[in-house]
Amino acid sequence: MSILASLDGPADLRTLTPQEIRRVCAEIRATIIETVATTGGHLGSSLGVVELTVALHRLMHSPTDHIVWDTGHQAYPHKLLTGRLERFGTLRQLGGVGGFPRRSESPHDVMDGGHAGTGLSIAAGLALARDLKGTDEQIAVVVGDAALMSGLALEALNDIGQRQIRMLIVLNDNEMSISPTVGAFSKYLSRIKLSRTWRGSRRTYDDLVSRLPLVGTTALELSRRLRKSVVTFAQPGQLFEDLGITYVGPVPGHDLKALDFTLRRALDQLEGPVIVHVRTRKGRGYRPAEADAIGFHGAALPPMTLVPAVPTTPLNGAASDGDATPSNAQAAAARKKPPNYTAVLAGELVRIGTEDPRVVAITAGMPTGTGLNRFGAAFPDRMYDVGIAEQHALTFATGLALGGLRPFVAIYSTFLQRAFDQLVHDVCQNDQPVVIGVDRAGLVGEDGTSHQGMFSIPAQRQLPNLVIASPKDEQELRRLLRTGFSQDHPFALHYPRDPGFDLPEVEPTPIPVGQGEALLDGTDVLLIGFGPIVARAIETADRLAAAGWSVGVINARWAKPLDRKLITEKSRGKRLVVTLEESVVDGGFGSAVLEALEDEGRTDAAVRAIPVKRIGLPSDRFVDHGSVTDLRRMTRLDAAGIEAQVLETIAELGLEPAASSGRGRFEARTA
Repeated sequence: MSILASLDGPADLRTLTPQEIRRVCAEIRATIIETVATTGGHLGSSLGVVELTVALHRLMHSPTDHIVWDTGHQAYPHKLLTGRLERFGTLRQLGGVGGFPRRSESPHDVMDGGHAGTGLSIAAGLALARDLKGTDEQIAVVVGDAALMSGLALEALNDIGQRQIRMLIVLNDNEMSISPTVGAFSKYLSRIKLSRTWRGSRRTYDDLVSRLPLVGTTALELSRRLRKSVVTFAQPGQLFEDLGITYVGPVPGHDLKALDFTLRRALDQLEGPVIVHVRTRKGRGYRPAEADAIGFHGAALPPMTLVPAVPTTPLNGAASDGDATPSNAQAAAARKKPPNYTAVLAGELVRIGTEDPRVVAITAGMPTGTGLNRFGAAFPDRMYDVGIAEQHALTFATGLALGGLRPFVAIYSTFLQRAFDQLVHDVCQNDQPVVIGVDRAGLVGEDGTSHQGMFSIPAQRQLPNLVIASPKDEQELRRLLRTGFSQDHPFALHYPRDPGFDLPEVEPTPIPVGQGEALLDGTDVLLIGFGPIVARAIETADRLAAAGWSVGVINARWAKPLDRKLITEKSRGKRLVVTLEESVVDGGFGSAVLEALEDEGRTDAAVRAIPVKRIGLPSDRFVDHGSVTDLRRMTRLDAAGIEAQVLETIAELGLEPAASSGRGRFEARTA
């Protein structure tokens, strides 16, 4: 019988024996592995915090006490312990359990997360609110070693130390990027620092020394320097001590006894901020994920085939647990897809880098996800990974451009939101030729509200000097990338995470900036698409043609500058103009077309009377998680949904098909 399934909530963990706790940990791992093998998700980080999650929930009283999961992709064990076991098989599916904490799912989820580095600020706010209200709940935040280096996290640490906010910070060091000093003296010192005796005697000692006649102040300063030197010699974490945060650790993160002892003492003795440095292994309990922390980070994972358990490699002498290992035939079982846009772009960037030694590449902690690891392998001296620091990435790129280089910065659309000021103040104000790869533009899918690339186009359209482009297919992506490097202004190239159309390669000649493309001719309706949604525009045109409508299609390519001449010429005489984008409609590409036609309509009566329907993502709500196919259907951005919206608009306008519905193609669809 499953112990995990018998738990009514995290409070039940406190009634279990140590042996039962270990069994719960094994059941949590098995559930995560089995589920993620089907749904995809952030496997490695969640497997690494199983014991840590159990320990925190045994010691704290959630949801009265608050556990904040920074980023949130490590919260699968937390979800399983807080009432979502039965529905966990719906992980990241439409209408199912979210891949990140969501307040709508459970009172145990403190915040809606998804971006790294936010947890410390949230937890600090919760702790100060508690103090102002005079309540006594405990506040803990679990933050990863990479997220801790983000600018927002460092700002929060500085404020937490300065204000001496009473809270527990758990540093989940799963990459061992913070060099630990593991030894008896370090462990001993951590125990001393968590004791009431140490904290009380230190205050008493400092008070006595400071009262010494004549030399009190000097003696106190010398004493503090000596104590600091001993701490620095004995263990890492002096940065935190300097910020006013008591550092404890490192603690083996898969040793339940060590976690219980250290976290219990830390919570019991909280008088100010305490950071407990916990070392974990990503993918713990699933050998392929342990061996390939990057590949199994998520959300799209390598193929997983489960077989009977085998022992796993222990960490810091902690007891090993079961492991599910893929078969040797896993690669053959993977469903073959055409290369996605990211892979196509990465290959073209390497070719451009070979031709131009000025080209350099920058990633904000995502070399594999953005494909820039390929550029780094080819040109290691011209590849810069700045970590989770999108703001620095853009300003750093501006400096490189000012120095005569041609930087390419690849950032997911959702994370580029974090660097808006740097895009405005540094890149655009200085009008530097920084090419920005806006990866994961449009609907991303299972990662949900925090990750959909919905908002970049409206934000970017207002910026002087910035060119904004998106291709209709992966071969046009190669051409537009070449265009970006052939011009001298900031250049934002938007592309989705989708697979391409498996088109044959073309010569990637640059496309003149601002030049769109007429794909279909028609007399009744004009569809103007921006980005890969153009393929759905063509399919929609075919559907409408079957009903007697003559439909033209334009591949806009540019949201800024628009090809106003082409759009105006093709709009004249039409009974309806429809814009298509996989972005929020308010202020987006469709708004740009509407504004252009309004400007032209002041002097051209034939344009002034044309009704315009903008089709895109809703601007009044976030789009939840689910497969991209499901989300496009739900938001009516698949071909059937677009057709339905066009027909609804036609009905509102009372239009009938023209007598002649002939149409002609300007070029092949796959061009």
